[in-house]
Amino acid sequence: MQPTIMEAKPSNLVDQLVVPGDVILDLSNMANQTLKLGGGLRQDGDSICVMKAGKLRFMKPNKYWVESSQKRYVPSAGDNVLGVVVDTKPENFLVDIKGPALAFLPVLSFEGGTRRNIPKFEVGTLLYVRVVSANTGMNPELSCMDANGKAAEYGILKEGYMFESSTGLARALLSSPPHPVLEGLGKKLSFEIAVGINGRFWVNASQSSTVILVGNAIQKSESLSLVQQKIYLEKLLKSIQ
Repeated sequence: MQPTIMEAKPSNLVDQLVVPGDVILDLSNMANQTLKLGGGLRQDGDSICVMKAGKLRFMKPNKYWVESSQKRYVPSAGDNVLGVVVDTKPENFLVDIKGPALAFLPVLSFEGGTRRNIPKFEVGTLLYVRVVSANTGMNPELSCMDANGKAAEYGILKEGYMFESSTGLARALLSSPPHPVLEGLGKKLSFEIAVGINGRFWVNASQSSTVILVGNAIQKSESLSLVQQKIYLEKLLKSIQ
């Protein structure tokens, strides 16, 4: 995400389809305030321009991004993602985050990390991590700490199962109000879920049948309208009573 200066007032194009070249905001007549630009947007002089087709999204207080249901993930600093360890080096773990290039996780990027307590991750280990930097032409850098140096929710995801999705579905799962299928299943079943903005989500439950049911239901929901999702959810919940 790139900071620029502007008043964090929603553009009239929010939740509308936009295409490359569209100007969503004119900064020349706006008061100074910090704005965060996510994927699909760039600043060109006094204009905030669209770089990829999709829906313009806005999150209070000050973040804009273009949402598109794509399989390929474009890393952005501050993103929370699910990564799979593919190799280990003396200084870094190499991690697949579904981006155009492998990301690296420094061996000391853990709370209280020192040379004496470097974690040992096998190839295939699933991690919930934060993107620290994502510059063009460079491998993204990851961390298992929040901005305050705390482990928080980051780290290894044990047991459970990882499902693939589009980035659009991942954002929908993380949005507010809650995703209707996820919310409905959460009221009926007991399970854990971790969602990566990179188009992956992890589900864990005491019974493997619950993991499969939740994962499949979430994946299926992407092809349904909101009305269809509610109908599907009602039928699904009746079937597991």
